[in-house]
Amino acid sequence: MRSINWLENRFEHIYRTYFTDLEAPNQIEIKWGRRSRRQLGCIKKERPKSITDHFKKDFKTIIVINGLFKDEAIPEYVIDAVIVHEMAHYAHGFNSPLPQKYSKPHTGNVIRREFLLRGIGDLERQQQKWMKENWQKYLDEKFPNKRKPKVKYRIIWK
Repeated sequence: MRSINWLENRFEHIYRTYFTDLEAPNQIEIKWGRRSRRQLGCIKKERPKSITDHFKKDFKTIIVINGLFKDEAIPEYVIDAVIVHEMAHYAHGFNSPLPQKYSKPHTGNVIRREFLLRGIGDLERQQQKWMKENWQKYLDEKFPNKRKPKVKYRIIWK
């Protein structure tokens, strides 16, 4: 199982290697989140502790990575690509103090363009290929869907 230290080291490596041009005006924290079948990561602002904190501009940004990625069966490059994806959102001004560049976070393949701009387009392709070929198989083995199938009832009127 991967630790929080491992995740923080991956984040530092990615930030120092691919985002050297990005001056982060606030603190960025990365952590493991809950296990999820669909959401690989997210970026959010720290929740305000009081109503006056809600309007402050000096907030902490939190990047949350899917808890299933703690498993070492998931390749490191998949996690790296998720971190880069979330950092691209940060660079575009989503849940960060930076000016927002786009109206929506995925407008016109801006994330893919960010990967290409930073010279790591192959990382995204590699991650997408692994996800397409292996993710469902991994979920079926390690994180089966526990929902009960819907039961259809027929009402017969006499």
